[in-house]
Amino acid sequence: MFSGLIVHDGRVASADGAARGGLTLVVEAPDAIAAGVADGDSVAINGACLTVVGFDARTMRFDVVPETLARTGFERLRAGDRVNVELSLRVGDRLGGHFVYGHVDASPSILAKVPEGQGFRLHVSLPDELAPFIVEKGYVAVDGVSLTVASVDHEKFTVALIPETARRTTLGTKGPGERVNVEVDPIARYAQGAVVAYAQQRSDAPTADEVAWAYEI
Repeated sequence: MFSGLIVHDGRVASADGAARGGLTLVVEAPDAIAAGVADGDSVAINGACLTVVGFDARTMRFDVVPETLARTGFERLRAGDRVNVELSLRVGDRLGGHFVYGHVDASPSILAKVPEGQGFRLHVSLPDELAPFIVEKGYVAVDGVSLTVASVDHEKFTVALIPETARRTTLGTKGPGERVNVEVDPIARYAQGAVVAYAQQRSDAPTADEVAWAYEI
């Protein structure tokens, strides 16, 4: 479990393998390792929960299976690429973002990145299958970063990046045409599932009050 607050910066040391057979990803992140890493730990790399299979003072090694590659597009990573690194939460940690599982749903493209005030407004394409889960003022994780949805329509959603987020994460350097890992808010996923299950038991559409009830459970 993660919070979507990126504290550590990482760089790809190597990414060896292929999409069909999986790859071995080595990430250089000495600050994260110094904070406490052990074999078997879960670490989020650009929002994808990966398991540490080996490490030293400077690097961590991960096995990335084909399913993860299909969801994240990690096969495009090259040595030197910057990645967001987040260690898993400990009981008692502050939760300043939102609960992020590290289960990436899709890797859509950035449509536009527009300067806005001191930061940026990021426009990301919205896959049809994720549309029910992304709502204005709801949470979304983009490359593992916990963000609030500023607006959404049938083809895209937008988020506002403050300077600190742009400086600390990959979202400050990525631009139009590049892909990002998106994970919907787990609460939205469960609420939508509850609504669908409830609707299957009746012939008419649920009311607004019934939808609100589904979110509460």
